[in-house]
Amino acid sequence: MTINSKIDLPSKPNQKFDVSKTFNIDTKLSVKGYKNKTEWVPEIDDSYVFDKKTTLSILAGFEHNRRVMIQGFHGTGKSTHIEQIAARLNWPCVRINLDSHISRIDLLGKDAIKLKDGKQITEFQEGLLPWSIQNPVALVFDEYDAGRPDVMFVIQRILEVEGKLTLLDQNKVISPHQSFRLFATTNTVGLGDVTGLYHGTQQINQGQMDRWHILSTLNYLEPSQELKVVISKISDFKGTKNQELLKNMIKLANLTRNGFANGDISTLMSPRTVISWAQNFKIFKDVSESFKLTFYNKSDDMEKPIISEYFQRCFDIDIDENKT
Repeated sequence: MTINSKIDLPSKPNQKFDVSKTFNIDTKLSVKGYKNKTEWVPEIDDSYVFDKKTTLSILAGFEHNRRVMIQGFHGTGKSTHIEQIAARLNWPCVRINLDSHISRIDLLGKDAIKLKDGKQITEFQEGLLPWSIQNPVALVFDEYDAGRPDVMFVIQRILEVEGKLTLLDQNKVISPHQSFRLFATTNTVGLGDVTGLYHGTQQINQGQMDRWHILSTLNYLEPSQELKVVISKISDFKGTKNQELLKNMIKLANLTRNGFANGDISTLMSPRTVISWAQNFKIFKDVSESFKLTFYNKSDDMEKPIISEYFQRCFDIDIDENKT
């Protein structure tokens, strides 16, 4: 995949999808996407479970060109939710993680030395942002509240009403493709991290926050839904005894999430942590040992008594501290 060429798709979506059938949620809505798949479309995860409110918010972004921000704790599947919707709509999707290393130049592009007719020439090479804007692409900014100030002001340009991007170095103004869509995921709601749980996040300019049309909050799955997801990811783990084990694992995960939300502990178990724990259990055949190797050993020493209590409450056994 390169960013040197246009994506070969019609200017407008050309395929209608029944939302209830496509995403397994109760609604009479339909939404348009693309008939053909390109290399920029994410792979479909058949086991993915869609949250109704979040799904409808993201679909509003695709169908009505609304700028959608998804907020929630880490591990809730915010970015994956957008990707899996794009996958089913055959809509090209690009994710950019706004960590502290992403700069203005990375987004916009820079001069690069190239060989042409045997001679070295300097030519401007577009970054992902101008390329995405000119194509039918769903652009997702991950960790939006961790972006550097210079990067955020670049993004603010495309959040304006017309969404045009000015490349000053090129004396060029780019108008967005009519099927360009913009999404963001964030742990906070733009007010900074008042809990101390997400170091590196920033306060977001409220003028910029106002330009996001929809803010949806994504929480963790219900235990029954999470159980289905975990089982789908792990082969040979469908017996009654194993399912009871998984239910207790998920129960413990929810205790850590509640403890995290209440400020009792500083780490939590996401669904992917539960999957890793189950996979490690298959290797070590010991629920306590596999739990320590997956999550407990990563925890703060001051918080381990609380986590040990959670474990004892779910499995009615104590963690053996002497075992490695």
